[in-house]
Amino acid sequence: MADPRDHDLPVDPNPPADPEANRLSARAVRYARVGTRVGGVAARIAGARLIGAGDARAGNAAALASALGGLKGPIMKVAQLMATIPEALPPEYAKALATLQSEAPPMGWAFVKRRMMAELGADWQGRFSSFEREPAAAASLGQVHRAVALDGTALACKLQYPDMASAVEADLRQLELLLALHRRMDPAIDTREIAQEIGARVREELDYRREAKHAGLYADMLAGEAGVRVPRVWPELSTGRLLTLDWLEGRRLLAFTQHPLEERNRIAAAMFAAWWLPFARHGVIHGDPHLGNYTVFEESGEAGGINLLDYGCIRIFPPSFVGGVVDLYEGLKTGDEARIVHAYETWGFRGLKRDLIEVLNIWARFIYGPLLDDRVRSVADGVAPGDYGRREAFRVHQALKEKGPVTVPREFVFMDRAAIGLGGVFLHLKAELNFHRLFEAAIAGFSVAEVATRQGAALGRAGLRL
Repeated sequence: MADPRDHDLPVDPNPPADPEANRLSARAVRYARVGTRVGGVAARIAGARLIGAGDARAGNAAALASALGGLKGPIMKVAQLMATIPEALPPEYAKALATLQSEAPPMGWAFVKRRMMAELGADWQGRFSSFEREPAAAASLGQVHRAVALDGTALACKLQYPDMASAVEADLRQLELLLALHRRMDPAIDTREIAQEIGARVREELDYRREAKHAGLYADMLAGEAGVRVPRVWPELSTGRLLTLDWLEGRRLLAFTQHPLEERNRIAAAMFAAWWLPFARHGVIHGDPHLGNYTVFEESGEAGGINLLDYGCIRIFPPSFVGGVVDLYEGLKTGDEARIVHAYETWGFRGLKRDLIEVLNIWARFIYGPLLDDRVRSVADGVAPGDYGRREAFRVHQALKEKGPVTVPREFVFMDRAAIGLGGVFLHLKAELNFHRLFEAAIAGFSVAEVATRQGAALGRAGLRL
């Protein structure tokens, strides 16, 4: 008998009007609340033109972090995203915003009951054996409750906060204001493509039906990887603002940083597989390698691999983009400058001159360094996880001030961010692996045509499209 969870989420051919779909009144309230805080800092920056001097920039960055620190919701998620995209902000701003916490005050039980009733109907509690009142986690867009299905399966129910569509649109407007100010005062990198990409990904995260399909896509792509576990989706207990998945038991990744090297390497190898295999074979990446998006499952008292928990920030690339990643790797490995330039052009960099290519190669050699080095090694000896990539990003930024400007193609944004985040995870684990051989295995027999074929088939099975 077929499992009903194997089917796609039900779609109502005549859905009722969505009372929370980007409402003008909700946006106006959010504009007022966020705009007052952000606008005050923006005025301070503009009035004093403080982005120019290091000491002044640090004070400005601290003021911005302080202003945002009292806010909750999407603006916090956007700020954290900006902090982890190396080219997006001066280093002082990135460091200050990285300290922000995206957790929001959880919804109370009365609020949760109303939200659950709106999503599953008045009898919603009868559809679970049990449902915990207190959330297991509360983040910027929603919170997660543990529950038990009628058949005894442990569940994770991710419930979105109200009026998030309106809040996201309001907060993205504030992001545009800040980035426009940054462009005027520090034009080495044009951030418009970055803003567009962040906006697209954050909007996607509001659609839990799409996230359910992402989870199904990852279950398909990683079906043969014993070191990575993907939760099943429960479509009959899910909607556009409620996502119910299997609860995967595991412990926080940071709990294993003092475990034996063999265990830490096992976790790191699973992380590498969860990130690089979907990308190299299907053109898909998990764009948010945040420590909270993984737990470690154990077997026989030892770390066995990772649970991949969150599927909101998934980026699907054209197969040609993946070809550019492989071309750049091969070009750097063999010193083939024409192939290197072709890779950059494939990604969307335009009008590149030799001096700009040399600047981009600084960053490329840093990102690809562990993959090009055929030996067992750490990702970066002596570098703190939170500082990974910052020194190199600063060097590139300073060089682009002299030789730029350059526009970062939007498809490059989350690839770059995810690579830095993954490196930070490896540093937390103090892992020592032959990353070169892992990467060579991931791209063995690579061809753009084969990626296109696999991608099309996998997206079709998941009900997604490029």
